[in-house]
Amino acid sequence: MTSHGSKLVMARTAPFAGRRAFLGSAIALAVPGRAIAQGRRFTIGFANLTDDPGARLEGLGFTGQDVRTSFVLGARGLPIDLVLYDNARERAKAVANAEDAVQRKVDLYIQYCDDQAANEEVARRLTAARIPVLAVNFPVGSAPLYAADNREAGRLAGDALGKFALTTWRGRLLAAAILGATKDPSKTIQDRIAGIAEGLRQQLPDVVPIQLDSGGNFLDAQAQLRRFLAKETGAMALVATLDDITALAAKLAAETAGRVPDTVIVSQGCDPSVHGGVSSNKVIDPNNRNSIVLGSVAYFLDRYGSEILPLALKMLRGEPVPPRSFTGHVLVTAKNVFKIYPPIDIN
Repeated sequence: MTSHGSKLVMARTAPFAGRRAFLGSAIALAVPGRAIAQGRRFTIGFANLTDDPGARLEGLGFTGQDVRTSFVLGARGLPIDLVLYDNARERAKAVANAEDAVQRKVDLYIQYCDDQAANEEVARRLTAARIPVLAVNFPVGSAPLYAADNREAGRLAGDALGKFALTTWRGRLLAAAILGATKDPSKTIQDRIAGIAEGLRQQLPDVVPIQLDSGGNFLDAQAQLRRFLAKETGAMALVATLDDITALAAKLAAETAGRVPDTVIVSQGCDPSVHGGVSSNKVIDPNNRNSIVLGSVAYFLDRYGSEILPLALKMLRGEPVPPRSFTGHVLVTAKNVFKIYPPIDIN
């Protein structure tokens, strides 16, 4: 899929495969899909946070391309002509994309942008044009918001660590750590950290986790955890990492320190680096039930399109939608990973 001009692509879903037509700076794609009920088609604009394949979103292992692809796949079989924009994490570009959508007279605009000032301006322009907006992860005026529930995701991880300790290491000395970019001031990360601490506290009131800041650096995460394990020589280690790459770093640190039998890790994200893919470690796998990585809380950024586009259609059809919709976070473990991410799933 190529892009032109302001990195805008128009993906037209239709029951006919293989048809392509060039429309100015956009590309109209015909993709295979299910039969579409007769009725009006809608033009929906989706402005992604960034399409940069090297950028990671929400402090996790997913990329903007994962999110973009999820919208293209999610639109299949729906009465939607999807116009894709790249906000590129630039305020001016986000506003320009919204203005282009106004000129195109889209029926609805989905905005994924972490710049508050840009979101306020986008909301103002689209409201003036009477174009409804659906916000992703960050508020856009008074538009309905679909977002990750970072505190709940963190709580699931802390709860899982606590329950594991009560079941497996009852009566043993325990030490807990939260490892990752803990000094990141963003609400996303701080909510995640608060949730982890809350989940642990509910199960183990006397265990207070220490925060180990690695700044998201793989090697630093290893070093931080090795120092922690060396200090807590007589304790069972409960480690909550803020993303999956850091979980892999923690796993390696525990292995090199000879602490695999008394260390357990629960991560955040559940991206392909831990649950699948041809060249991944597959540390969460039914055939690897003794993995030091107990599980990872799924955020499903790679399925955003299939979750968000039905909400957009409800809005366009005049059906009520809640002011806030949250991701249905799930702790993915070796027991349920194939139910959440079947082996034939392509992610």
